[in-house]
Amino acid sequence: MALNIYLRHGSNCAAKQALHAMTYEADEHRRNWKNCACPIYASGTIAGKFKRRNTERTAWPEARQIATDWENAGSWLDARSPQPLHTSAQGVPAVEQSPDRITIAEAIAAFLAIREGSEIASATVRKYKTFTKQLAAFADARGYVMLDQFTSADIDLFYGRWKLGARAKGKALGTLRGFFTFCVNREWLPKSPVTRDLKPPLGANKVANKIPFTDDELTRIINACDQLPAVSWSNGATHGTWAGDDTKDFIWLLAYTGLRISDAALFDMERLRGNEVFLRAKKNGGDVFTWIPDWLCNRLFARAKRHGHTPFMVGKSERLDTVTDLWRRKVNKVFELAGKFDETPTPHRFRHTFARILLQRGVSLADVADLLGDDEKTIRVHYARWVPERQARLTKILQDAFDDKPKPKLIALPARTA
Repeated sequence: MALNIYLRHGSNCAAKQALHAMTYEADEHRRNWKNCACPIYASGTIAGKFKRRNTERTAWPEARQIATDWENAGSWLDARSPQPLHTSAQGVPAVEQSPDRITIAEAIAAFLAIREGSEIASATVRKYKTFTKQLAAFADARGYVMLDQFTSADIDLFYGRWKLGARAKGKALGTLRGFFTFCVNREWLPKSPVTRDLKPPLGANKVANKIPFTDDELTRIINACDQLPAVSWSNGATHGTWAGDDTKDFIWLLAYTGLRISDAALFDMERLRGNEVFLRAKKNGGDVFTWIPDWLCNRLFARAKRHGHTPFMVGKSERLDTVTDLWRRKVNKVFELAGKFDETPTPHRFRHTFARILLQRGVSLADVADLLGDDEKTIRVHYARWVPERQARLTKILQDAFDDKPKPKLIALPARTA
């Protein structure tokens, strides 16, 4: 089927057409029609893939030729790359190649390559990939190919469509700014289309509550695992049954290591060395380990004997999101069975519980920061208030320090009469 070509009007349309309004060649034969230099797009299906793409032309014969090239090549990518069109002082279209222009796909590929090579956490890389996928889809829907086609109005619309909480949307705005700053720094754009007045929503800078489970809540959660019904599973090669003990193992791993749910879901037995669980390599050298008791080691080895070296990955899919979501649903079901909580229970609260238990046992803030991969200041701000024993120790220190210091003489007060 032949591609459909149409003119899509931009924000600076000389004919004052509405932004993104679409008109066709036949429209230009109407009386009192005002011509403009807005680009012509092609849309349709090639090799089973529907796309809208900018031909980078403002003359209909040239745009039709570009569309024909794409059709003959049978691919949106294999056809010759369209050249940007500029308009002369006399208003006559003139094709002029600009070697400095870069496509959106090229910019995204470079952005991801730099981040993947910087040894940042895999979860962070996944967030960057999700962001760039959304940006590419937005550009494709508008028919944009070149990076410099993005306008501030486009970015406002792209950002405004995100249905996220205040803190998540604030972080997403930081990623959006970071991408276009990356492009500006490489001189692919003269300036960022993300304007300074684009602000995060109210509440974006509010510190997240890091509320651990109490010992009583931990007990209720573990006991609730016994209420889970057994569920049969099969991955094509083998089969088995899930029960409450499987979820107990997962929860105990979270609580005893402080691992995030995604890291626990992909837990590899190579992390386990004796009773020590490898957490991460420190940037300044040295590895960080946590310790687990013999009984938990034995349970993990028993699981590995049944399910392999990644004992919590059981199923056909090895995608992180799929495996993590499976365990998130299981743990959330346990939360439902455990009764009411003062604060909404989440799997991440086991990580906060790990920090709370260590601090209550007198482990230093610096050591807890090492184990969680945070800095000492963060631990002090977010976790110290959940350790009443620590405050009691500080109170005792202050009492002892000022016990022998001068005090005012106490004046006996007369007894009260009824």
